Amino acid sequence: MDQPDYASDDARWDAVQRREPAADGRFYYSVRSTGVYCRPSCASRAALRANVAFHASCADAEAAGFRPCLRCKPDQPPLAQRQAAVVAQACRLIEAADEMPDLDTLARACGMSRFHFHRVFKAHTGITPNAYAAARRAERVRQALGQGAPVTDALYAAGWQSSAPFYAAAGQQLGMAPGRYRKGGEGETIAYALGACSLGTVLVASTATGICAILIGDAEAALVEDVRGRFPNAALAPASPDFAQTLARVIAFVDAPRAVFDLPLDVRGTVFQQRVWDALRRIPPGETISYTELAERVGQPAAVRAVAGACAANPAAIAIPCHRVLRNDGAISGYRWGVERKCALLDREQD
Repeated sequence: MDQPDYASDDARWDAVQRREPAADGRFYYSVRSTGVYCRPSCASRAALRANVAFHASCADAEAAGFRPCLRCKPDQPPLAQRQAAVVAQACRLIEAADEMPDLDTLARACGMSRFHFHRVFKAHTGITPNAYAAARRAERVRQALGQGAPVTDALYAAGWQSSAPFYAAAGQQLGMAPGRYRKGGEGETIAYALGACSLGTVLVASTATGICAILIGDAEAALVEDVRGRFPNAALAPASPDFAQTLARVIAFVDAPRAVFDLPLDVRGTVFQQRVWDALRRIPPGETISYTELAERVGQPAAVRAVAGACAANPAAIAIPCHRVLRNDGAISGYRWGVERKCALLDREQD
């Protein structure tokens, strides 16, 4: 998409009146009656056109004798970037703590009120601080169990204070009993079904908790082996006939990706991957964003490569719409299930 042209004063004034975020950083405007300069998106009281001048940079505005607005802080990074940095700081505090810091402690460390901090954190990560801490503990448990640690050692090392709440949450966080997870899914049954869709062959796999994989490809055997590799010791078996309705709903969703996907999911990944996948599910059908924008949404603007890696690790095609992420220049980039399929899904969402 072409960026708006703010070359003329009329176009700039129109952007100021509309408070267009897209114009931020492209130019700044000053108000003679107040002596301040602002971003185009500033929410301050509208100025009279006769009092407004435009500047190419903060330095130009300050050289003309204007000071930065205290509301929009044009001399600082954009609000979304500042908030993303605060959220990243909070995530580091949570990850470094043996016990979950309370909300007041986190808010004070970030220089915010507890209510504002809670809203900002959830807006950028899609989950609450407590949910993030729980996901972080679950990741630690998965790592420890995957290395063969005893369940008791794993849960206490991850920050659980007793075993009862851990076992109560284990099914949701691990998708199976801790002992089975430790043994690579030994004793767990993962049911799957294969079907033909307009993009090739689709495999839908499910645990007792929900769908753990939606894979699209050309060869049925390769899709089955992909699922088997995730839990090498689990019992992978064809689903019962009553699973046909779930398979049919997924296939229908492939043909109409603008619909709402409301089937339960049981997708497992690191805390970071879960944050990326949650952010992906919040992208409306028919819209696209860049990897850079996605990194900003999860609170880690510098982690563009890691975001791309999380998209590539997505286990649930369509349900977690990583096809809606493009390169920064708007070009179609790689897609785990093939660029042609990505283009087809994007075209369908425009219909």
